[in-house]
Amino acid sequence: MILFSDEAWERTARLREAIHRLPFNTELAAGSLARDRFQAYIIQDALYLGRFSRALAVAAAKAPDRGTMQSFAQSALSAVAVEQVLHGRYLREFGIDPSRVGEAEVSPDCLAYTSYLITAAYHEPWEVLVAALLPCFRIYWDVGCGIAQKAAYDNPYRAWIDTYADPRFGEAVQTAVAIGDCAAAAVTAATRSAMLAAFVRACQYEWLFWDGAYQGRGWPSFD
Repeated sequence: MILFSDEAWERTARLREAIHRLPFNTELAAGSLARDRFQAYIIQDALYLGRFSRALAVAAAKAPDRGTMQSFAQSALSAVAVEQVLHGRYLREFGIDPSRVGEAEVSPDCLAYTSYLITAAYHEPWEVLVAALLPCFRIYWDVGCGIAQKAAYDNPYRAWIDTYADPRFGEAVQTAVAIGDCAAAAVTAATRSAMLAAFVRACQYEWLFWDGAYQGRGWPSFD
């Protein structure tokens, strides 16, 4: 049987291409992305990461054995730690105290995505949760590597690019992917189907997250 990771990657091919073509990512690669758009994105991404970490903690706690728990937790948390350093750097560049990010309003896309992950953490089988968490790692590695191949060295967003194209981040991603494949190999056809659906849905949320940051999509106001 085809590996879960390969099937999920195939199934999201067109969606992943659309993510690469998003104005946010094409302009970031060119170094022309407006600072206000990147600032809005990095704040929401920091908010996202706090909620994502909670879902990761539940995934580690629900792992079927100690080895899987330790491996998943270490690889996931190391990747999160790298992202936190990146967020801190850019937030300081924008004159924002990282400790006050939690006071910012969560965007509709960020809230929808993280609510989906938290719901999966508490109401779905562990295998489905793992599948829902994977796109955050795998899509960023894919986009980071793609941008790194064409971005100029003096790109103002070089630190972002280097973080997600870093082989160390890639190693954490591959560990998480391998755990997902192992999990999928031991489930029923119905659960594997649910895993694929969760992976696709999370990829769709990744598209929405980047698009929302670029469009400045916020909550409707009638004041």
